[in-house]
Amino acid sequence: MSFEKLGIFKPLLDAVNDLGYKEPTLVQKRAIPVILSKKDIFATAQTGTGKTAAFALPILQKLRKPSEGSGVRAIILSPTRELSIQIHDDIVKFSKYMDIKTTILVGGKDLQKQREQLKRGTDIVIATPGRLLEHLENGLSLQDVKVFVLDEADRMLDMGFTKDIRKIHPLLPKRHQTLLFSATFSDKVRKLSKLILTKPAFIETAKHNTTVDTINQVAYLVDTDRKAELLAYIIGSRNFPQVLVFTRTKASADSLAEELKKDGLKCGVIHGDKTKANRLKTLNQFKDGLFRVLVATDIASRGLDIEELPYVINYELPSIPEDYVHRVGRTGRAGREGEAISLIDIYEKYEIRDVEKLIGEKIPQEVVEGFEPDPNIRRKDIDEVKLKSEHKKEAKKFQKKAEAKRVTAKSLKVMKKKRKTTKRD
Repeated sequence: MSFEKLGIFKPLLDAVNDLGYKEPTLVQKRAIPVILSKKDIFATAQTGTGKTAAFALPILQKLRKPSEGSGVRAIILSPTRELSIQIHDDIVKFSKYMDIKTTILVGGKDLQKQREQLKRGTDIVIATPGRLLEHLENGLSLQDVKVFVLDEADRMLDMGFTKDIRKIHPLLPKRHQTLLFSATFSDKVRKLSKLILTKPAFIETAKHNTTVDTINQVAYLVDTDRKAELLAYIIGSRNFPQVLVFTRTKASADSLAEELKKDGLKCGVIHGDKTKANRLKTLNQFKDGLFRVLVATDIASRGLDIEELPYVINYELPSIPEDYVHRVGRTGRAGREGEAISLIDIYEKYEIRDVEKLIGEKIPQEVVEGFEPDPNIRRKDIDEVKLKSEHKKEAKKFQKKAEAKRVTAKSLKVMKKKRKTTKRD
């Protein structure tokens, strides 16, 4: 199926062709016709499957005719500055043959300059929730909005933007279309969908919380104090041209970067303590190939769109299993092959089971020659782990007994009712 058969008009088709898009992805095939039919949608799709084009193309087509008013006609919310910039850049590319004005409202930019830009008139606003609220408090009106988009909704909720979204939503006109896109499916997202969506069409292009099929996943067992050494060995011996490395904490990211530099590997670091301008500069330098290793915390696991990124390495597993999906989703994008490597120590050897349970597949565990884990090393919390395990077993036994008692009690009640009926008869 071509973009033309999806009902996309010529100016957008020309822009899509210029970008080298030949066939729409699955989420685009399913979402574009539904959005053009003016229905609300709830779409779950894996990271890297073309979600931005899935909502941007039909929105641009809907806004092709000039509006009577001069107000904002589409609002696109995203969780991070980096993702907002990426969406903005994509929309600018898609709308190159159209007369559409777009504005980006994110932190780290001068608020007054953004206000002046809004006063000059704009069709589409791409924003983070906090910055949009600031502009709403300063008089920005949403009365002309026709389409409201929440991209990476699950991440927004994880980052604590629920209250902001609840404040923004009532300010929208009653008649508007809402598009909710989420990489993962959670109870929080379901609750939000009930609040903001009206008779939505559900679009699911993959099983809940799964990784892209084109990503080869492997875990290497290694002692904690040899992780940095193994990481440098893998990058150097396999001559990785570009690799994104994830750590769990900011301190870990900084110390790892120092270790890698000692091994002669040029690298950059992005995390929450870095300014937004610094993060963006580092990311662009990484994209331009000024260094081949980018060390990041989970702040960067969303919104990073690096063409043909071949490798992602989990130096430490994330605290939340769902973040594993977002991390490895930085590679294997748009049908390309990618590799996701996890370095796991004696603690993470058990934590990775939660990830496997979430994604519904087993991640092969291997040992790199020369980096075999020391069999004499024991977990410091091994006694605590044993106690927890025993407690779980006892709890399961108690639960089974309780369930058996409930079943027996129910069956006795049913028998009594039957006896009473017999007496009456």
